[in-house]
Amino acid sequence: MKFLVVEDNDRAAQFLRKNLSDAGHAIDHAYNGPDAIAHISSKTYDAIIMDRMLPDEVDGVNIILALRNQGNKTPILILSALSEVDDRILGLKSGGDDYLVKPFSFDELMARLDAIIRRTHDNQQENILSLGDLQMNLLSHKVMRGDKIIVLQPREFKLLEYLMRHSNQVVTRAMLLENIWDYHFDPQTNVIDVHISKLRQKIDANAKVQLLRTIRNAGYMLSNDV
Repeated sequence: MKFLVVEDNDRAAQFLRKNLSDAGHAIDHAYNGPDAIAHISSKTYDAIIMDRMLPDEVDGVNIILALRNQGNKTPILILSALSEVDDRILGLKSGGDDYLVKPFSFDELMARLDAIIRRTHDNQQENILSLGDLQMNLLSHKVMRGDKIIVLQPREFKLLEYLMRHSNQVVTRAMLLENIWDYHFDPQTNVIDVHISKLRQKIDANAKVQLLRTIRNAGYMLSNDV
């Protein structure tokens, strides 16, 4: 894994770099806030180990707040000699994933890193729906079919999400009316047919496998089965 260590104390930084490297990880090191931001802007890390107190006006909390405001979800473990409850709460509320008080055990640091990386990975997986080469990111609202970006209107996105969550199942008109349009009866409208047709054109255009299928006298199914 690749970590960024943000630490202005030479002895602490050397300790972290040596032990993390000995454990088989790649390490970048930043001494201050601007240096850390420059690293994060140009590289991707599995996690960031962030000292709370840094030189200059940009401390660890400021950096974390800036990253989270930019949408950066990299797991962050805060290291700090500040051990009061209010200090820990501030660090976590700023967007830190965990808070470890100095001095610390290296084994505990690794255990905490493993936990926040695993937790972040699990959360990201929950936010991505996939079927064959069709992928939907529920956070960014980005939909891809292979390497092609599919632009959907809000109702189309909601419709596709429902179909993907029920992939390989027959979805009836009544189910769609109730869950997508909040109707509890069929008002003799062709709104479903229109949206299904538009959605099919967008996700299945020029594709070898047609994913969105009409099941006669039953409803619709999103399936990757040939």
